[in-house]
Amino acid sequence: MYRSLDSEKIIETVDTLAHSIGGRFPESGLHKVCQELLVIARESHERSIWFAKPQIWLRGITGALIVIMIGGLGLVLTKANWPSATFDLILLVQVSEAAMNVFILLSAAILFLATAESRIKRARALKAIHELRALAHVIDMHQLTKDPEQLLDRELESTSSARKTLSSAELMRYLDCCSEMLSLIGKLAALYVQKFDDPVALAAVNEVETLTTGLSNKIWQKIMILYSGPANRRG
Repeated sequence: MYRSLDSEKIIETVDTLAHSIGGRFPESGLHKVCQELLVIARESHERSIWFAKPQIWLRGITGALIVIMIGGLGLVLTKANWPSATFDLILLVQVSEAAMNVFILLSAAILFLATAESRIKRARALKAIHELRALAHVIDMHQLTKDPEQLLDRELESTSSARKTLSSAELMRYLDCCSEMLSLIGKLAALYVQKFDDPVALAAVNEVETLTTGLSNKIWQKIMILYSGPANRRG
């Protein structure tokens, strides 16, 4: 029960976070981004089920094509006019070379068909993981303009600076929400490869988790600056 990710629990967590952001920052772009994350989380639930489920129809078509190819080769061999005389060395070399070429081509075709399901799933997984990676960068863009130094030191603000609209506590919560969203993105990425053991997709998921962890660390540096600010020191 506790050895695998539960996609429904992830959706519930994202939904709770979206309501929390909507309550605190209803008109913010971050709320819209979290709503988009909720849509992706629901799509991830369906995708993870598809990745884990064997595609019977595709396997049936693949098996039929392989049988047809092997059967066709066997039919050609049985219908061939083989010489009755004993092969000489030159003819033996020619026949062996031709047989080896046919065997290599047939093996390559069978391997291509046998791995078709895995390649199709990999392509879809990589596309979905790329979507999560892009969303992580969007979240990072939202927190980039939230400068705790400007909030703590009014003298650093210039007339061209963005107008401060968040208090210290609100900014801490805003940044914390960004960090939570990045963490959830990592969990959604891991959901894709939970029951789909593909090394390429797994490497892409690891890259997303590394990215979200790095971005979250930058956010927590800002949170720590706010936490050590004058207002919190007085408390």
